[in-house]
Amino acid sequence: MPAQVSSPRSLRGSIVLVTGAASGMGAATARLFAAEGAAVAVSDRNGDGARRVADELAGRGGNTRAWALDVADPAQIDSVVAEAAEHFGGLEILVNNAGVSGFTAIDDPGYQATWEQCLAILLSAQQRTVRAALPWLRRSAAPRIVNVASTEALGATARNSAYAAAKGGVTSLTRALAVELGKEGITVNCICPGPIRTGMTSAIPEQQKATYARRRTALRRYGEPEEVAHMTLSLCLPAASFVTGAVIPVDGGLMARNA
Repeated sequence: MPAQVSSPRSLRGSIVLVTGAASGMGAATARLFAAEGAAVAVSDRNGDGARRVADELAGRGGNTRAWALDVADPAQIDSVVAEAAEHFGGLEILVNNAGVSGFTAIDDPGYQATWEQCLAILLSAQQRTVRAALPWLRRSAAPRIVNVASTEALGATARNSAYAAAKGGVTSLTRALAVELGKEGITVNCICPGPIRTGMTSAIPEQQKATYARRRTALRRYGEPEEVAHMTLSLCLPAASFVTGAVIPVDGGLMARNA
């Protein structure tokens, strides 16, 4: 039987580390968890951006602190995870959100560098962060890991093979860790955002966004970072104790639609 908790629909008092939390889906996730009463370790390669988000949350009464974290650096991962856990007195939830774009044609001279960057930041960093967090997650009554992948892991776009391969690795890593860690009560799930209004999509003209959304998504629109954050939070509730190994599109019906 899973450990009993007094408020299965509440994250008040929980401790969460969010990577890539200076903007977009990561910042929305940090804000939502803080609003729900969780202590939030805000981390991002953009240290100033992470501090701005943490200061904003603190101004609203949140229990939060920022760390500069380049997830491509294994030493930084180990250091920040340990510092955050020691600062807050533990770690119960890990959200692997840090990301980078990777549009490069397979025959482009810069493809190999894009490939290595995508694997380092989108895939290798996630397993390293999980490994660093495990000693603290194992002490939690409701330990949760949520890995952020993409609908590119489920159906790829041309000139995006490095990104798609890394995100596909995230979905497989999620399932494998769910099986491996399930006996300890640690749930591991993955969300696959579709077309979301973030920094990565900000350069796409609005008319192009609207046309794409009408043609490809069931809801006929782009999603907002907060809509992804709510799915992440749902998977982290104590009540979500029997959901693990799931790969969940948050895509407005992109993957469900044939035409």
